[in-house]
Amino acid sequence: MTVTGASAAPPLAASTWFNSAPLSLGALRGKVIVLGSFQMLCPGCVTDGLPQLQRVHDSFDRKQVQVIGLHTVFEHHAAMTAVSLAAFLHEYRLSFPVAVDEASPDGPVPVTMARYAFRGTPSLVLIDGAGRIRFTRFGHEPDLQLGAAIARLIIELNPAKGEADSKFSQL
Repeated sequence: MTVTGASAAPPLAASTWFNSAPLSLGALRGKVIVLGSFQMLCPGCVTDGLPQLQRVHDSFDRKQVQVIGLHTVFEHHAAMTAVSLAAFLHEYRLSFPVAVDEASPDGPVPVTMARYAFRGTPSLVLIDGAGRIRFTRFGHEPDLQLGAAIARLIIELNPAKGEADSKFSQL
């Protein structure tokens, strides 16, 4: 996982949302955001990235952690329609919010993908409660490392409570 310089997270540019009303990063301040970009036809996304996002969504308190999938279509545009994505999300039982990255008028790379300088899919970004990018990763991040990074960011939201609540503080 790459630690970033804690720069402000750019806004999401989404043309459509699934599993949620439209979300904005500003409205999610105070929560850790796990943003995962994917494409339906990306093997690594299907086998690793999306199942991991679902596990994070199912495992962490939604009052503290918000998972957002970002469908970033930069190739095979004709096959990657909203209708196809709706069927894909249903088939794979993905229940976290998913935004469709807004198409760019300047080329094949969609707007949010360009803003975050994603190199491809799957890509993962952790945004802290203050709206700063704290970690980025292109490719798969092991679950334990991702979980530990999310836990650190949760503790930063309320350090005193995090220390008191830790099951492992006695070890």
